[in-house]
Amino acid sequence: MKKYLLILLSLTISCVANAAETPKMLGEYGDWTAWTFNDRGNTICYMSSTPKKDEGKYTKRGDIYVSVTHRPAEKSYDEVSFEIGYPFKTSAPFVIKIGNQTFDKTFTEGDKAWTVNADEDKKLITAMKRGDRMIVNGVSSRGTGTKDTYSLKGFSSAYQAISAKCKKK
Repeated sequence: MKKYLLILLSLTISCVANAAETPKMLGEYGDWTAWTFNDRGNTICYMSSTPKKDEGKYTKRGDIYVSVTHRPAEKSYDEVSFEIGYPFKTSAPFVIKIGNQTFDKTFTEGDKAWTVNADEDKKLITAMKRGDRMIVNGVSSRGTGTKDTYSLKGFSSAYQAISAKCKKK
């Protein structure tokens, strides 16, 4: 719960800076939490989780979480993004593994990572719905490798909650 509060705090600060209201929790679903907020009259829904285990030979690391966002007014759905807690090494691989599937069509900027397009996001979400855990590997600007292990327990229920609140138009 403590990590969820950190995520909420960071998103709340972002929302205040962008004149959006404070996110409201739709519910907790296993290891995932679903949220919604209004940004200048537009409803935005997202779900997030923090890793169950984060590994690497680092001394300090910022917030680590993954989120899935729906923005109906922009016709943007299923955007998966990762906050990794450190600046990425330029051109270093960022790899996501769920079961026997590997997702390496990704890009990074600063301390965030995404898949390369909406089709890859959809493939990733399908795997997340079916999987038990997700392993994310990255490399910091200092060359430190990290491995974060996320539980996918509750993913499908949290996804249903944000999809019900932010229906496709």
